[in-house]
Amino acid sequence: MTALINPAAPGEQEIAGFGRLHQALGDAVETAVHGKRAVVDLALVATFAGGHILLEDVPGTGKTTLARAISRAMGGQDGRIQFTPDLLPSDVTGTTVFDPRDGQIRFRQGPVFANVVLADEINRAAAKTQSALLEVMQERTVTVDGVAHPVPTPFVVIATQNPIDLDGTYRLPEAQLDRFLIRTSLGYPDAEHEIEVLRPGSTAGRVDDVPTVTTPDEIAAVTAQLSRLHVADPILRYVREIGVGIRRDPRVRIGVSTRGLKALVGCLQVYAAARGRHYVVPSDVQRLAEPVLAHRTVLGRDAILAGHTSQDVVHEVLDVVNPPQPDAG
Repeated sequence: MTALINPAAPGEQEIAGFGRLHQALGDAVETAVHGKRAVVDLALVATFAGGHILLEDVPGTGKTTLARAISRAMGGQDGRIQFTPDLLPSDVTGTTVFDPRDGQIRFRQGPVFANVVLADEINRAAAKTQSALLEVMQERTVTVDGVAHPVPTPFVVIATQNPIDLDGTYRLPEAQLDRFLIRTSLGYPDAEHEIEVLRPGSTAGRVDDVPTVTTPDEIAAVTAQLSRLHVADPILRYVREIGVGIRRDPRVRIGVSTRGLKALVGCLQVYAAARGRHYVVPSDVQRLAEPVLAHRTVLGRDAILAGHTSQDVVHEVLDVVNPPQPDAG
């Protein structure tokens, strides 16, 4: 694969090259994660948009496999942090240690110094430890004793939390949820793919068999290129009208921020390019609005008790906000 290095907006040749790269990455990851191509593609959108992913799912659905398969396919380093109530911030970011051999104090890197970091059951750690990770997610650096240590590029955190088992967990505050570009779930496979997973000799879950099809440097170059893909003003107005509609919904206590809408635009650029287009269309917005905006939408207590969800709000707003229409000429 040839990296996209043109500093201008991507043209047809660059878009075609990205389409092939995106397809190759998805095919590679799918050798270990069967029957979840839509979720794999969504995770790759977040990766190329430079964001992080929150997976809410029950144990055993392939969350760890997905993170490790993406890392292997992109040729990067992977790290894993198993969050527990007694985990310390230094266990995540690293710490300074005394080396008795020469009397020097050196920084020992934590597991966040990787291209893809799996933060398993992030809501089981105390708020201080959660904040340590989320600070790195935002700043892309770890600061210890006044010295900044940059994490590798690209840097993607795939965090998981079990939405059912709430014993011994610490809820992620809204400001921390906003650090995740996309929230989604893998869910159980359909009958055909689950039987394939159960079949002896299946490659499902075998991350060592995932082929490496690119490099972290190429991923970084592509990310920079796609951030310049054109998004027309009618699409931008459509995105804003959706955000305003969410904020004005009487069930909503905290609506989508401008940062959340900007995050959606970044995902739209990648999603359109993955489908061979150098422009965004309204259906792209409708596909990505829920995984990008729902976890940034906080409902009031009465709405929650009445059984409403933030996903409901986003979909209802999409139903009433008219998408832009192509010019008659």
